[in-house]
Amino acid sequence: GLSEPSIDLKYLGIVLFLIGISGNFYHHCILSQLRAKGDKEYKIPKGGLFELVICPHYLFEILGFLGISLISQTLYSFSTTLGIAVYLMCRGYVTRKW
Repeated sequence: GLSEPSIDLKYLGIVLFLIGISGNFYHHCILSQLRAKGDKEYKIPKGGLFELVICPHYLFEILGFLGISLISQTLYSFSTTLGIAVYLMCRGYVTRKW
């Protein structure tokens, strides 16, 4: 029963979602290649945006959810994205302290 949004952000949302999901996948691939089979030692990731951001896969996950919010343009999706962003920023902060 809601009216259509006055500004159509669907295409911007699709672009952000695709960037987010691609960047998340790329950085998870980097993380998966850090350890050899059976290796338990922690290694600091290099490459991608790991030089600029503590957890770039979190950043891209937030971008993906922001894209979903722009596609749907509902209060529910924006509040979910805000909750996820706060949660992942806190996780990134704790990762930095660790």
